[in-house]
Amino acid sequence: MFYQANRLKGYKLSGIDGEIGKVEEFYFDDRHWTIRYLVADTGNWLEDRQVLISPYALGSVVREKRRIEINLTKQQIEDSPSLDSNKPVSRQFEDAYYGFYGWPNYWGGPHMWGSYPFIMSDPEQLKESNQEEKSWDPFLRSTHDVTGNHIQVLDGEIGRVDDFIIDDETWAIRYLIIDTRNWRPGKMVLIAPQWIERVSWLESKVFVNLPQDVIRQSPEYTRESQLTREYEAILYRLYDRKGYWLDEQIAKKQQR
Repeated sequence: MFYQANRLKGYKLSGIDGEIGKVEEFYFDDRHWTIRYLVADTGNWLEDRQVLISPYALGSVVREKRRIEINLTKQQIEDSPSLDSNKPVSRQFEDAYYGFYGWPNYWGGPHMWGSYPFIMSDPEQLKESNQEEKSWDPFLRSTHDVTGNHIQVLDGEIGRVDDFIIDDETWAIRYLIIDTRNWRPGKMVLIAPQWIERVSWLESKVFVNLPQDVIRQSPEYTRESQLTREYEAILYRLYDRKGYWLDEQIAKKQQR
C-alpha cells in the first residue's frame, strides 16, 4: 500500500500497551531512499528526547482510523537508547539502538535492508546474513527538511519537492511528488529516487538526469490519484526504465 508522507503525519501510534504519540516526520537515507525511522511526537511523555521507531517495529497502517500499530511496549521505548532532540542520528546511536532491540542493522549489506531487499523476521536468517556483507555509512535526512528542495534537471529548474510516496511493505520511498509551479500551467508529477543523480544538501537541490521536455510528458499526479501498477508502468515506460517491482519479484523468489 502507498501512503503520502504528509498524510501520515498526525496518525496515532498504537503500542502494545497503549498509545505512545503521533507521527511527526520520517528519517530516510539517500542511498536506498528508505525510511529508517519514524519520529514520534509523544507530547509530554519523553519530551526531552527524539523518540525514533524503526520499521522493524511497525505493524499495520490502519488508514480508516488514522493509526499505525507499533510492536513495542511503552517500557521498551522508554528504556531504549536516548537521543537528544537537538542532535542528529549518529552511527554510535544506531549501533546502540539496534543492539538494544536485537534487530539486524540495515547498513550491513548492499540491499535496502542489509543483505535482503525486504524486512526479514527470521532471527537465524538475519544473524547469518549480517555476517556476510560489507557495511556502508548511512547519512540520514528528514522528510521535513527535504520538502521544498528545488529540482534541477539537465536544462533548468522544474519545481520543488512537495511530498514523498512511501510503500508500507518495504518502507521504501517510491516517489518524490514534484510541484512544477514554475511552469505555466504547472502540475504535480512523480519522480522515482532511482532517477535522481545526486542531492546537494548545501544547495537544497535534487539533481535529476532528465530534460524538461521528457518530464513535461509525465502523467499528472493529484492528491486523490490512485497509484496503480498500470499508472506506474506508464510512468516507467515514459522514462524508458525497468520497473522496480520486476527486480523485487525476482528477489522474493530468491528469498524463499
